[in-house]
Amino acid sequence: MTHEVWSQVDTWIEDTLLPPDPALAAALEASDAAGLRAINVAPNQGKLLMLLALMRGARRILEIGTLGGYSTIWLARALPADGRLVTLEFDPHHAEVAQANIARAGLADRVEVRVGPARATLAAMIAAGEASFDLVFIDADKPNNPHYLEAALALSHPGTVIVADNVVRDGRAADPASTDESVLGIRRFMERVAAEPRLVATAVQTVGSKGYDGFALALVV
Repeated sequence: MTHEVWSQVDTWIEDTLLPPDPALAAALEASDAAGLRAINVAPNQGKLLMLLALMRGARRILEIGTLGGYSTIWLARALPADGRLVTLEFDPHHAEVAQANIARAGLADRVEVRVGPARATLAAMIAAGEASFDLVFIDADKPNNPHYLEAALALSHPGTVIVADNVVRDGRAADPASTDESVLGIRRFMERVAAEPRLVATAVQTVGSKGYDGFALALVV
């Protein structure tokens, strides 16, 4: 099996189950034109996030790592009209691109982009006693994943779903000898998930147009 085959299968899935979507296509095009890295979730993975939010009946969603707002749009589409999504982005340029993409998708009324270091933003949210979230999607700098997990737990309630992307990294996450900071962040994140009595969790390996990776899925109990 090769990356070419994985990409062909992703394309077949998308052609079969994901009808053309002008708002999402425009978000990708605008992100590319603005020089953002093409590290957004794949379309079928974006729809999975939407489905998870719908299954959960989420009314409040927290996203850590906005980039160009592609996954934000997928998640926000699962919200009811009075729902709320808070997404955190470090880079002001990324945030500007994301806000335009979200507005073009007709979701500006239910999405708030907060700009700045996510750890500081999360600490402020916790200190302010911000309401808990029904779903948390972690897809930012991997060395900080353990800190993002602790913040997600502080902003969760029983029944909250926590999804963390890119936890396999071409299999490197399974290497205990790795000195890569991203790998170390993922391994510490997974160890904390395993040790946390409030979480029931698993992780799934994935292949596709984005290569070989995977995601972790946890439920707060």
